[in-house]
Amino acid sequence: MKTVKRVLRPERLRQVPAQFSWIDQALVQRHLIDRCAAQAAALYLFLVTVADAQGLSYYGSCALMQRLHLSSEQLGAARQQLIALELVAYQAPLYQVLAIAGTTVSPRTALTSPAPVPGSAAGNSGGPVSLARLLEQLEQRRGRL
Repeated sequence: MKTVKRVLRPERLRQVPAQFSWIDQALVQRHLIDRCAAQAAALYLFLVTVADAQGLSYYGSCALMQRLHLSSEQLGAARQQLIALELVAYQAPLYQVLAIAGTTVSPRTALTSPAPVPGSAAGNSGGPVSLARLLEQLEQRRGRL
């Protein structure tokens, strides 16, 4: 039986929030998430959530280790993995979440386009994607390996 996609709670339809957080679908489409350890994915999620519109975050190592339940070594390894994948830049204590190489979005379009309906064809255009969907895709891909 084919599932009919429909918005379950229209009053709670996601939109890019005023505090400017998003996860670029290119993370999944270009298989970058497949190359991340769980700690690196957690660090990336945290950084994209707290970053400002320029991708900047000032969270220090102690706060990150506490919030993500990581040791100093795990945090360092996660950070190095994200740097190697060119997902973040780091110069203590400053992190910058980087645009994924090869993705370009008009700043005007990004600010004026309505958020796609989750599960719709528009949701596959490189716009915002739910964390649940990203984790689902990651699990599916890891299951195929």
